[in-house]
Amino acid sequence: MPHLLVDQLRFTRSEWQLALANLSDQDAQRRVEPMNSISWIIGHLAGQEQRYWLYRGQGKTLVPQLNEFIGYGSLPSTPPLQEMLAAWHKVTEAADPFLDTLTPEILQTRLTGSGEPDDETAGSRLQRVLYHYWYHIGEILAIRQMLGHRDLPEFVDDFGEESEYRLEK
Repeated sequence: MPHLLVDQLRFTRSEWQLALANLSDQDAQRRVEPMNSISWIIGHLAGQEQRYWLYRGQGKTLVPQLNEFIGYGSLPSTPPLQEMLAAWHKVTEAADPFLDTLTPEILQTRLTGSGEPDDETAGSRLQRVLYHYWYHIGEILAIRQMLGHRDLPEFVDDFGEESEYRLEK
């Protein structure tokens, strides 16, 4: 059974996907300044998961072009929605088996798969990703409201078994 925080990440990802439902490529690429475009945000979150779970966790980089679109300090961009969604799906699907290996002991260590020293524990990284998704869920919904979108999802959605509290083992 995955660690509770990993289950929370999966629940958070599902809530994030609700924020993206019925989004057109045109609206995803629109930039309401000073915010980034929604398509950029998708690549941004894919890049964070790739950096933490694939690169730092396993020494892999599956979608190197993410840095071109969303790298730290890069100029604002409006990449195609489908390209960023494909990158996000590729990264998160590859990250999930690694995330399933995280135990309370591993979460207290620093990830070393890339050979680079990490300044936070795997558990702190996991919490940072969770909070980061929730921040961008709010931002995406705000952008969509400014673009005139109606009938947006309400958060937090159905609290099924995967999101109920359980004791850490």
